[in-house]
Amino acid sequence: MPLEQIMRSVWAQRWQVGLLILLLYVAGAAFIMTWPRRYVAEAVVAPAETTGIAVSNLLTSPLNATGNAFIENRLAGHFAVYLDSLRSAEAAAMLARDAALMEYLSTLRGEGAMGRLRRLVGLRLAADLDDARAWLQRSVSVTPGIATVTLTLAVSHRDRVSALGILRRLHDMAEAKVRADVAGVARNRVAAIEARLAAERDVFLRNALYDLLAQQQRTLMVIAADEAVAARMVSGPVVGVRPALPNRPLLLSMLAVAAPLLVIAAAGCLALLRAARAQTLLRPEPELPLSALRRAGAD
Repeated sequence: MPLEQIMRSVWAQRWQVGLLILLLYVAGAAFIMTWPRRYVAEAVVAPAETTGIAVSNLLTSPLNATGNAFIENRLAGHFAVYLDSLRSAEAAAMLARDAALMEYLSTLRGEGAMGRLRRLVGLRLAADLDDARAWLQRSVSVTPGIATVTLTLAVSHRDRVSALGILRRLHDMAEAKVRADVAGVARNRVAAIEARLAAERDVFLRNALYDLLAQQQRTLMVIAADEAVAARMVSGPVVGVRPALPNRPLLLSMLAVAAPLLVIAAAGCLALLRAARAQTLLRPEPELPLSALRRAGAD
């Protein structure tokens, strides 16, 4: 069936197609408008390694610096540990303990049709740590900058104050984890070097050990003095006055384009099916060959 005939068939049913488009748009718009909205708290952070007086530059000996740092574009060092800590199991446990995340997730599990279905079937409504980690994966996003090394951290939540508080807690927890890990390694090394110095009598080995001890003590001093070990806060955290998710104007605009395309495509498919059925009904039955007719007469 040519495309021109399909378009004629759709145009012949333009009033029905228009009514279906309107009904589909109204139904989709009603669903979008009743979708619960959430606030988004955002903060712009940058790796502390990008500054000239960064902690990583003070902790790393110039002799150990590699020359391929300008070629490698992946996030590495303390900042990579910081980003992974934002969605870790420790972060979920911290939010469950300090931010009443379990109560919030339990409330979400009991709402809507799924909540009624859980009650009807007898499924659990109380959230656990697995639900908290899944919520972190969905609600915490990290967006890199287009032309800079900065990243935007975002947390979505139905409550405005809770969104801002969760973002601050996540940043503080990830930064504290990196700081504690580096300080713990340095303290263990200092203790091991001091124990070796107490038993070593060779002058040359003692001088080398003193150099190693000085590096680890410098690490502890830098961590105690600097506030940003992994991530430096560039802007925020802030949260909007109005809910930002879902983006209703964008979704309504996309629905205004998708609804006509969907209905017109369905009408075109229906026209093709009708044409194929009409051709099948008008097709004459095949005639039997002469030999078959003689055989049928003989029988």
